[in-house]
Amino acid sequence: MGLLTDRVAIVTGGGLGLGRAHCLELAAQGARVVIVDPGVALDGSSDDETPARAVVREITRSGGEAEVAELSVTDYDGIGDLISTVVASHGDLHAVVNNAGITRDKMLTSMEERDFDDVIAVHLKGTFNLMRHAAGHWRERAKAGDRVSGRVINTTSGSGMRGNIGQLSYGAAKSAIASATVVAAMELQRYGVSVNAVSPVARTRMTDAVAGFPGEVAPGEFDQFAPENCSPVVAYLATEQAGWITGQIIRVDGNRLRSYQRWSLGAQAFAPREQRALRTDEMDLALRSLYGALPLGLGDNRLQINE
Repeated sequence: MGLLTDRVAIVTGGGLGLGRAHCLELAAQGARVVIVDPGVALDGSSDDETPARAVVREITRSGGEAEVAELSVTDYDGIGDLISTVVASHGDLHAVVNNAGITRDKMLTSMEERDFDDVIAVHLKGTFNLMRHAAGHWRERAKAGDRVSGRVINTTSGSGMRGNIGQLSYGAAKSAIASATVVAAMELQRYGVSVNAVSPVARTRMTDAVAGFPGEVAPGEFDQFAPENCSPVVAYLATEQAGWITGQIIRVDGNRLRSYQRWSLGAQAFAPREQRALRTDEMDLALRSLYGALPLGLGDNRLQINE
């Protein structure tokens, strides 16, 4: 008996890397896992031996339950139909893990419209699609008087929280997912649904193209960048007992968890004595002081800088 026995979870992008690790851990904890994967390789080709089907066989050989839904997370109606099918087949839905992603890394001046649209569609719209339809199901159940313990686990990235050169579309999508996580948590808590996000530091197909990213370690050594390091956090957040935590972004780096403190205000520059707005001719001084180009605390009667 695991922490997720009798719970049903949908995982997008569950064929390789982080998604595969999540599926295996969810199944090991007793969940019935539905893997959403379009069934194509990186180059768009397809065959019978897809990564997602291989994960299903791996889970079933270990005594778990898993299946594949071969569709794109960008298909709004298709994802809605999937939720209905899963509920009809398994009696309910308890957790969704938004993990699907692609990259089209380019500098802004080299990026084409399609590059931007594709990344936003998979990461941001894909996350919205699954959250929206799952939330609709849980809302209906809650309004019918049923007890709900819905769990949403999204995936963001350091590129979205801090930025990274060459990843404008990816970073924008991941930052938006972090914001969407916070807002959805506020809205869905009344229905018994928690919404959190993880920000993994992990080796995946996406990092394979990043120069200097560490490769695999020698057998027997702890691999700080192994995708499965993040999966226990995802599995826990999918449990019924994890309902106490919501609206959080959790950084997973090897054997360390860190909490993102969201966006916070820092130093301030203002003109307190005259109770007025700062003028344009004061902005150079104010902004340079605010961002460290000049020391804080200028002692000027008209302009004051405070921590």
